[in-house]
Amino acid sequence: MTDELATEARRLRAVEGLSVGQIRARLGIGKDRLYELLRGVPAPEWTRRPNAKDEVRARALRLREEGWSVTEIATELGVAKSTAYQWVKHLPLDPDSPRARQRQAEAGALRASKAEERRDAAAVREEALRQRAEAWTGNLDLRELMLLGAIMYWCEGAKSKPHRKQYELAFVNSDPRLVELFLRFVEATGRTRDELRYRLSIHETADVGAAGRWWAERLGIELESFRPAQIKRHKPTTNRLNTGPDYHGCLVVRVPRARDLYVWIEGVVAGTIARVAPAGFTSAAPTG
Repeated sequence: MTDELATEARRLRAVEGLSVGQIRARLGIGKDRLYELLRGVPAPEWTRRPNAKDEVRARALRLREEGWSVTEIATELGVAKSTAYQWVKHLPLDPDSPRARQRQAEAGALRASKAEERRDAAAVREEALRQRAEAWTGNLDLRELMLLGAIMYWCEGAKSKPHRKQYELAFVNSDPRLVELFLRFVEATGRTRDELRYRLSIHETADVGAAGRWWAERLGIELESFRPAQIKRHKPTTNRLNTGPDYHGCLVVRVPRARDLYVWIEGVVAGTIARVAPAGFTSAAPTG
């Protein structure tokens, strides 16, 4: 009887696909007894409770196929990153999917935004430092101007060589502020700007006339006092960036009959170096 009951219970479960409650109603036995008879017999699919994780996992797979990363899937579905990884690790991420390209574009935009923020912050700090330094400079007295002018000339100006003695001062620069400072230095020695000689050194691709007018206007000198420009031949393969309307070349400023001033500058440079250089350091002028 027990074998027949077990056989019938299993048939009702496996063949007819009845639930536990339906089989109990047919056979009139208790739940515990029926579970014992049905041990090892899987329940029909329709009696199983749906697993909420199954739908979430299925959605995770769909998102992965659309190109979502593990982190994005975990955030979207509210599951642990490790769980999302276990679900989709068998699906490689397609770097050419629309979602991947969108993610790359967003990451690039974020990097650019952060870089711009850093540049803006640096610009604010630099401007504050620049203003503090400008305020610290204060007003230059005559001695400071002469020291500054002498050192500046020795850095940027032409210098005499043992094999080629010359005492005409020639200062060359592309920054009108430094040229103006040099002119102030020369004026402090009793000379005027009209006594000096000016020559433009510029590439042939530039507007020589416009550049000359630009320099004359900024330095308050007559354009007629300029000597013929020194033209630099253009190399088509050059990588130089000093081109376009903002390129004005360099201005060469010559101070005639300046032998004594040249020697004085040389002495100032030697004296300055001697007072700041370590012991044993020679302050002799370079021999070239």
